[in-house]
Amino acid sequence: MSEAEQVTGVVTDHGEGPFWDEAAGRLLVVDMLAGAVVAVAPGGGTHRYELGGVAAAVRARQGGGYVLANERGFQRYTADFTPDGPPVAAFDDPAIRMNDGGCDPQGRFYCGTMAYAVTAGAGTLYRLDPDLTVHTVLTGVTISNGIQWAADGHHVYYNDTPTRRIDRYTFNPADGTLGDRVTLATVDVSAGQPDGLALDAEGGVWVALWGGGAVHRYAPDGTLTDRVTVPARQTTACAFGGTTLYITTSRDGLGDNAEPAAGAIFAVDVGVTGAPQHAFAA
Repeated sequence: MSEAEQVTGVVTDHGEGPFWDEAAGRLLVVDMLAGAVVAVAPGGGTHRYELGGVAAAVRARQGGGYVLANERGFQRYTADFTPDGPPVAAFDDPAIRMNDGGCDPQGRFYCGTMAYAVTAGAGTLYRLDPDLTVHTVLTGVTISNGIQWAADGHHVYYNDTPTRRIDRYTFNPADGTLGDRVTLATVDVSAGQPDGLALDAEGGVWVALWGGGAVHRYAPDGTLTDRVTVPARQTTACAFGGTTLYITTSRDGLGDNAEPAAGAIFAVDVGVTGAPQHAFAA
């Protein structure tokens, strides 16, 4: 067991979706409900890009720049977060918003949704293909979170937070569809709820625990092998930059005086390299 150290000030209200931007050598996180992307340099300095609306998840594009899941769809950006082309709508229900996402090894971008009212089963996992068409991948989700692909390219890890499960689906790389589901692990109610996740090069699954102030590591057989404590209960997501695990946190709903470190970014060297986060192919 280890403890993560605070590496920034409070730079987000609802920090989520960390992504290690390999080309720029920096971490990107979203301040989701404020509609901003925060870039964090290795020394802890930050730069904030105000995009407006909701900023749910960000990934690199293979040709340079970024792709972002916004409130109800997707937007491509240049390297300085100038919009690159028109937005791509995924749905039009104002009661629903995008929540978390990632890219498969083929360069397709997935992002799942949740209802603002956290209505059970109201969420959907969508896929944005490189031709900018949008497809439904999974329905009946409540809070879509934590999607990342195993090294074999034929399995994907995924969290629907209120289920308290970390699930592994079979994955068809040819068409980007999900198949059979098995449960890797179930998080005890006392430990929090599974939020964002990251994979390491040994196949370990690192899961941020909302309400638990921690990140758990599970081996590929579901055994709990490590625990990183975080001095902010609303631990939201994690991502690797080398052997450093970066962790985002949230102040949402806490009030001004509670948990002064909530909303900061934390980091810990866990001694194993992270698996790559893939880029969008358009």
